[in-house]
Amino acid sequence: MGKWEVGKIALITMGQSPSSETYNNQGEGLPFFQGKTDFGLIHPSIRMYCRVPQKTAKINDILMSVRAPVGDVNIADCDCCIGRGLVAISEIPETSYYKYLFHAFQYYKKDIEKLGVGSTFKAISRKDIHTFQIPLPPLEMQRQIADVLDRASALIEKRKAQIEKLDLLVKSRFIEMFGDPVTNPKGWEIKKLGDIADVGSSKRVFVEELVENGIPFYRGTEIGTMAEGENITPSLFITQEHYNELRNATGAPAVGDLLMPSICPDGRVWRVDTDKPFYFKDGRVLWVHLTDQAVDDVYLQYALKERLIADYYSIASGSTFAELKIFSLKSVSILLPPPALQTQYANFIHCIETQKCLLQQSIGLLELNFKSLMQKCFQGEMF
Repeated sequence: MGKWEVGKIALITMGQSPSSETYNNQGEGLPFFQGKTDFGLIHPSIRMYCRVPQKTAKINDILMSVRAPVGDVNIADCDCCIGRGLVAISEIPETSYYKYLFHAFQYYKKDIEKLGVGSTFKAISRKDIHTFQIPLPPLEMQRQIADVLDRASALIEKRKAQIEKLDLLVKSRFIEMFGDPVTNPKGWEIKKLGDIADVGSSKRVFVEELVENGIPFYRGTEIGTMAEGENITPSLFITQEHYNELRNATGAPAVGDLLMPSICPDGRVWRVDTDKPFYFKDGRVLWVHLTDQAVDDVYLQYALKERLIADYYSIASGSTFAELKIFSLKSVSILLPPPALQTQYANFIHCIETQKCLLQQSIGLLELNFKSLMQKCFQGEMF
């Protein structure tokens, strides 16, 4: 299966941002997509319209991000206007199939990223895209490859949708059992978080103190990712000796403690579930250590999560962006229903987490299978 330059098997249209006076959110003109920030899983999300487009893409065109970042792709599901952060790549019906191109660009994303140049941010040019080479089997085989990869991808998304439904069930069960966390319609006892837990952060770790191996060091990004139930691979570390000094000075998170990024309007609260040592960034991660033994730590995690989602911008502060501060987190009101109800809800959460864990494992296997299929398809081993 030979490789062909993209410019010889598809049509390329570089984006150009229209005059700002033509932007609107009233649905006048064509949907306007500027870059990766408009992308969804497969199709972009409409946030803005343009009355006088400069450059346009057609339905089923591949939209590729050409700057900051490079190489992400979506498929246009309508005629649209594209800004300078995107390029539209159109199939040539007698030669190429748009879904095949979509999967091929996904497979070769890292190679496309390497073409990026620039000191402030990386970008690629029309020439880079035109001369980039991808395998091009006969048209019927392109359709077969796209069909196989579409079906494999759909299985992964089905599992992810099941996890989303479980998350919705968790939220609805909380409201059903305890009511709105702000208005407290069921009249539960209320206490400030600072009255039932120690609320703080960590001791500062400077950039020059980070090392290549040792005890994992987490920033708000990693904490937020783990709060969403995803596994991470640590990339920053401190030495064992440094960790021992910090632990002796401030303590270290234990199983059942809660950690959250300082910016988390979506309520990403991680309940520590490992006894392996780690440390975290001061200020950007807040630490809650439960001190009231009558409060269940699982219940507290979700009570705090729901409280933040419901009322974040009255709790957080900041002129540039809304960020949680230790003093404001201490003052957050927490509903305290009877311990038996807290335990009942915690048991429900454990059941849900078991189901989610099984689904996550299934997703992991499906993603490995998908990567294997991608390799076989684009290395000529599948058909």
